[in-house]
Amino acid sequence: MLHDAIIILLFPALMAFAASSDLLTMTISNRVSLALVAGFFLMAFLAGTRLADIASHAGAATIVLVGGFVCFSRGWMGGGDAKLAAATVLWLGFEHTLTYLVWASLLGGALTYLILKFRLAPLPQMLAGQPWAERLHRVDAGVPYGIALAAAALLVYPDTSFMRAAGL
Repeated sequence: MLHDAIIILLFPALMAFAASSDLLTMTISNRVSLALVAGFFLMAFLAGTRLADIASHAGAATIVLVGGFVCFSRGWMGGGDAKLAAATVLWLGFEHTLTYLVWASLLGGALTYLILKFRLAPLPQMLAGQPWAERLHRVDAGVPYGIALAAAALLVYPDTSFMRAAGL
């Protein structure tokens, strides 16, 4: 029962929190990534996941983390985004990593385009005085890419072995 609750609730809730946090504050707390990592290992333990499978998932996450930090060091993405992507891939494993990264890229491109269009228009009056909207509207601000990372994760997650094992 706890295992199913973790599978059904934890991952999607943390993805939603990461996306909303990035939208509102332009940051993704390390606690979100750490909670994803801890939740994965708890869920894997409760499910009796083989050590080889856990190691495979960890390997996929490590590769994404290294790639994410290369992107971070070049200024292409935020550190929170790199950590979130790696923690997400820990749950998805090699089987779904490419699909996840393709979705994240496509959704991230669409998100970036929409935000650039938003910045070209005057800020709507109903959003004036809202710190998050004013920050998002600034031309020198970044893009809350965590939204795309979380959306991609939620698109891919239903196809994972964990969800299939839970009968979902």
